[in-house]
Amino acid sequence: MSFLESLKNKSNYLQEPFPHWEFSDPLTEAMINEIYNTEIDDPARYQINYDGTRAIDGGDGKFREGIADGGKGVKFRCFLEKHNAKEFPELLKLVNELQSKNMYQHIGSLIKKDLSKSFVRLEVISDRKGFWLKPHCDIKEKLLSCLLFVNRFGESEELGTDFYNDKLERVKTVPYKNNYGYFFSSNENSWHGMEKKEIKKERRCIQINYVTFKTDWPVIE
Repeated sequence: MSFLESLKNKSNYLQEPFPHWEFSDPLTEAMINEIYNTEIDDPARYQINYDGTRAIDGGDGKFREGIADGGKGVKFRCFLEKHNAKEFPELLKLVNELQSKNMYQHIGSLIKKDLSKSFVRLEVISDRKGFWLKPHCDIKEKLLSCLLFVNRFGESEELGTDFYNDKLERVKTVPYKNNYGYFFSSNENSWHGMEKKEIKKERRCIQINYVTFKTDWPVIE
């Protein structure tokens, strides 16, 4: 099943605490293998503690202007770019699908945003013991925010993303299930994060965005 087929046939639209979609089986087994085989540094090896942000740079979580390079902690982050694309042949297929007109027009129709001038960004993520993410709204430059979980090794489903209302009260947790995920279009009320929880080994996932700033992967008109 392709990513687009998953969106069309295995997705659910939900409105609380803000509009979002959950969907299943968007990834192939080959893509999941690449996600697990990606080497990403563990901050604990450098005696660096998670600070509630992905960049590990002390940035706040309010709705703010974007930082195109992803923050200061880039050695703990792995973005799929042209210089390393040969290492990710399967995930590159996903990026190419996301670049396609059929894909971005379908997603754009769901989130009611024009994606025709946007760029695709894909990041492989490995959250280790001690990771947490304070409630925040994504930067305005992210037209689409999507996280896809892979959970082959029995980590708790409670390790999914927490969604909050405008009073920053946790309303739900998207379950951390294998080959499962969610997406939404960020606004000033799309508060999400992850409470401090027990991670036995690691929390692997990929983050997919359509963004307004330049990446190596512009959509194809």
